[in-house]
Amino acid sequence: MALKSTICKAQIQLADMDRHHYDDLSLTLAQHPSETDQRLMVRLLAYALNAGEGLAFTRGLSTDDEPELWRKDLTGAIELWIELGLPDEDRLRKACQRSRQVILYAYGEEGAVRPWWEKLQHRLSRFDNLAVWRLPAEQSRELAELADRSISLQCNIQEGQVMLSDSQRTVILDPEPLLGVE
Repeated sequence: MALKSTICKAQIQLADMDRHHYDDLSLTLAQHPSETDQRLMVRLLAYALNAGEGLAFTRGLSTDDEPELWRKDLTGAIELWIELGLPDEDRLRKACQRSRQVILYAYGEEGAVRPWWEKLQHRLSRFDNLAVWRLPAEQSRELAELADRSISLQCNIQEGQVMLSDSQRTVILDPEPLLGVE
């Protein structure tokens, strides 16, 4: 018998001073049985960093031909494709061919992210529509502490720094731009 996804509800009061975007977000996420709390929260973080009309979670882990998040225009063309983790070059190449803009939030143990980036850095630099951000390992691990089936967060983004807080904890993240970020 297959395990079912866990449904998580998230309320986020978003204040993105960098983009002048302020919103109260009510989100529903399905946490795949194989998905860690850290990955779930990185998905939520990616949503907050790119919040705007039309941004949506996809089937994610359960499909190979969709990103974690995307935004489509009225014709169904993909405007924004958001990936997480350390995907291979082929996946990113296909994403760049299918979408106007691709953003990757690379995260994982430091012993994995740096070698992955060193290996792909030059090959990925040819994609004009790709932006790559690295989430520091310790900071992204701390995100898992905020995970719950019912999440209520304050998210403040200012000068590239992200502060996520619930009623008991605060996690501060400093995403590092690696590629294609102005």
